Amino acid sequence: MGLIRLVSNFERFPGEWRAAGGTQGTSKYAGSASDFRVAAHDADLFLVNCDVDLTLRLARASLRNASGVVVPIVAVDLVLRRPLTLKAHLTAVAKKLVLKRVGHFINYFKDSAGYGRYFGITPERSSWTHFKPNLRYRYEPSAAKQGTYVLCVGRSQRDYDTFFRAMAQLPYPAAIPKPDFQSLRAHGSRFSYALDSIPKNIALLDDDGSQAKLIETLENAKLVVLPILASSLVASGISVCLNSMLLGKCVIVSQGPGISDMLTEDQAIQVAPERPVALADTIRRAWEDDALRERTAAAGQAHALSLGGEPELYQRLLDLAVAWYTKR
Repeated sequence: MGLIRLVSNFERFPGEWRAAGGTQGTSKYAGSASDFRVAAHDADLFLVNCDVDLTLRLARASLRNASGVVVPIVAVDLVLRRPLTLKAHLTAVAKKLVLKRVGHFINYFKDSAGYGRYFGITPERSSWTHFKPNLRYRYEPSAAKQGTYVLCVGRSQRDYDTFFRAMAQLPYPAAIPKPDFQSLRAHGSRFSYALDSIPKNIALLDDDGSQAKLIETLENAKLVVLPILASSLVASGISVCLNSMLLGKCVIVSQGPGISDMLTEDQAIQVAPERPVALADTIRRAWEDDALRERTAAAGQAHALSLGGEPELYQRLLDLAVAWYTKR
């Protein structure tokens, strides 16, 4: 097999690469459906990252290269939501029909039961790999600060209501970044409290959206709590989870795809979703048990470091995409 010509919307993907087994190829960036249409002439494979609309557009178009062959699509981290209304179910059926034209899916979770049920994305059509801490190589881990508060952070499928109900039962100081309600709604999070009605032990932290502010916020946390909605089908919260681990923080996170199937109990403390009493009990145990908190933080940091950063993730994605392409 000659060089594989790959077109992707990954902005920093290597221009020349070698996959596991020695297969080599090139990569060209395309940021929109029209860019992919132009690049299709010289393409062997499309690799689409985390863009449902773009994936559906390309699947419907069935673009062909200069040899007249339809360019196959590998979709990475396609974030789909469980349909909860009649309209959403009808939309899911329509998406399922279009997604039949996607050759392969690479997920950051193993448990694809929900994807198979609602969207026809079965294990036979999928592979999985670990994500990476986004702060890797941009932040050098040092001795972790002790921290002073229980932090709840993030916007994707977060269940802030359960966190508030849990913290109302506890005496410890806690904090959340000042919420961007529009962004929270867009990412399917639950935050139904008015700001003047959240528990008094929860402070609102300034958040300018920068990495520096994220690092500061995480460094000052004693515990990082990531309550995820039970309806989540994907690895919601995994980015913040791994960043927190990288900084040496003990993480408490809801069970679900991308967590229970990708992390061990010693790397992150897992709790059933949408259970305020269980979450409060878990926070209390981790706050008061120094050995548990430090042991979990150490195991989590070792795991985060083992995943590398962007270059290592790109290599894992290449290996999986090329393995499927050459065997299909």
